[in-house]
Amino acid sequence: MKLHERFLDYVMWDSRAAEHTGTVPSTPGQIDFAKHLVEEIKAIGVEDVWMDEMGYVYGSLPSNMEKEVPVIGFLSHVDTADNLPGPTKLPRIIENYDGSVITLESGVTINPARDPHLAKCVGQDIIVTDGYTLLGGDDKAGIAEIVCALEYFVQNPEVPHGKIVFSFTPDEEIGTSQDNFNVEAFGAEFAYTVDGGDFGICCYENFNACCATITINGVATHPGDAKDKMKNAMLIGMEFDHQLPPWERPEHTYDHEGFYHLEVMNGTCDHCEMTYLIREHNRSIFEYRKEIMKRAGQFLNARYGEGTVVVDLKDGYRNMYDMVVPHMHVVDIACEAIREVGGTPDNYPSRGGTDGAELSWKGVPCPNLGTGSFNHHAVTEVASIQQMEQCRDMIIKIVEKYAAFEK
Repeated sequence: MKLHERFLDYVMWDSRAAEHTGTVPSTPGQIDFAKHLVEEIKAIGVEDVWMDEMGYVYGSLPSNMEKEVPVIGFLSHVDTADNLPGPTKLPRIIENYDGSVITLESGVTINPARDPHLAKCVGQDIIVTDGYTLLGGDDKAGIAEIVCALEYFVQNPEVPHGKIVFSFTPDEEIGTSQDNFNVEAFGAEFAYTVDGGDFGICCYENFNACCATITINGVATHPGDAKDKMKNAMLIGMEFDHQLPPWERPEHTYDHEGFYHLEVMNGTCDHCEMTYLIREHNRSIFEYRKEIMKRAGQFLNARYGEGTVVVDLKDGYRNMYDMVVPHMHVVDIACEAIREVGGTPDNYPSRGGTDGAELSWKGVPCPNLGTGSFNHHAVTEVASIQQMEQCRDMIIKIVEKYAAFEK
């Protein structure tokens, strides 16, 4: 099966994650898709592949060499984001893309003049949605590339390689994929998540992440009798937001710059809840950002009474940088592989997180590689067939390079 055919099969599986279901994985569709992957991987000749009771797929190809080399792992996630549904009909392939504005069935347009990722795809065959759904390249492109690389090694047993391990995880999009990940069952010494954007990405920096829940307890009264009595929780929430620098919002930041992102706000006069995402690469600045949140709550409590504003902070993934840099061969080998299959390495700092962030802190250094898909979490999502093929070849080349690695 060609890589893009495998990818198109995968995106038709509904494996959206969902927050607050209280189950692992969060949706049954992820289990269904994971079972499908297990059976498919067995069918291509990989004997060691299995799924645990929480929907995590693990497997390996044994070494075909006498000398001992590092065990290398690859990961992608089975879930897609829950902000939009996945495809309900087969996505469209645009052959030999000519660089023009693309109009989707919904009327949404994708303009290469405003989308540098799309501009790189001129002359390539690209896959797009109908403009109503996600495509699912995040991260079914990564899964397809890993499975195709495994198939290559099964079909070419003369190619030397060490032990290759792999895993496909649930619920990455809601930030809980590493909560139940079995590092021992995975068995890698070094690993790569295949969960990025354009081909050529090899990222070993990512945000530190925190979710801040702000609960505001107001006092509701009849507005005609409100003087010196009413405390409008929604307006106090607006005051809280005004204490955060507006130039440190996602729409005004890039590269290493962190931000405060008001993601959800729901409220009435007597009660309001706000959810913020706090993101920052630098650990000390990250801690300072959390302190700013606390001080904003303290200031409003001094004005409106203790208990009016409750700030709850919950840390998420961490920056992998400090855990990867002592083992920079994982980055150097990936960059060599990218060059050798026709790409230019891009070590840009990730403005998000992957399974590899927490896995690196669990003792398995794990940078992130591109997948040849981009504009994730949007109806304008695109995947390049040629870039996906280069990503597959990059994985194969990384394994071959580790076959020559001296422990």
